[in-house]
Amino acid sequence: MLELHYGPGTCSFVVHAGLETIRAAIGQDFAAHAVRLHKGEHLSAAHLALNPLGQVPVLVAEGRPLTQVLAIADYLDRRFPQVGLLPADPWARAQAMSQLAFMNNTAHPTFAHVFKPHLFAEDEAVHAELKRFNTKRFRDHLERIQGWVAQATPFWFGERPSFHDAYALTLLRWGGYAGIDPQGLPALWAHAQRVAASAPVAAAMAREKLELNVYRAAA
Repeated sequence: MLELHYGPGTCSFVVHAGLETIRAAIGQDFAAHAVRLHKGEHLSAAHLALNPLGQVPVLVAEGRPLTQVLAIADYLDRRFPQVGLLPADPWARAQAMSQLAFMNNTAHPTFAHVFKPHLFAEDEAVHAELKRFNTKRFRDHLERIQGWVAQATPFWFGERPSFHDAYALTLLRWGGYAGIDPQGLPALWAHAQRVAASAPVAAAMAREKLELNVYRAAA
């Protein structure tokens, strides 16, 4: 049995959706355990025993914890290659990992500077500048991802949603919290809606009780 420890609405959704895709494709079951960050459950002794950094996601496979989205995605694809969550061709796979790394180590941290500026500076005046500056950078990153999804048929790698589709959806969704209207990125918004409507991703969203469009226009 695989076990996923996830935080609703966080980047762990990428793994959550991937596991649902695997289950839909080949019947591989998994147990999902919500870690409520707003209640500090990521700092509990039980969770810190799995990840001393107190982060999500954590995948437990055969009793062994694995952390970090990229590592988990690589493991799951190698364990269940028949699902096709990543390309089999070495060069295509490397390019796919490059895209996934960009979403994970560039776009994602940029949003963190918008959503949690207190992690990067103590001065509240600096917080406002971090939000302003990085909101523009984050939208630029979404534009880049929008260019990538233009090749989706109907999903990033074909007929099944992948980690990439789930990360693109997650980042666009977060953009709403940064004041970015997803409809201002029409191709990416259409793709996110298509991904969200797929049965595996819809199952993960339902479990996490996620709303796709969290953007609220300023009054």
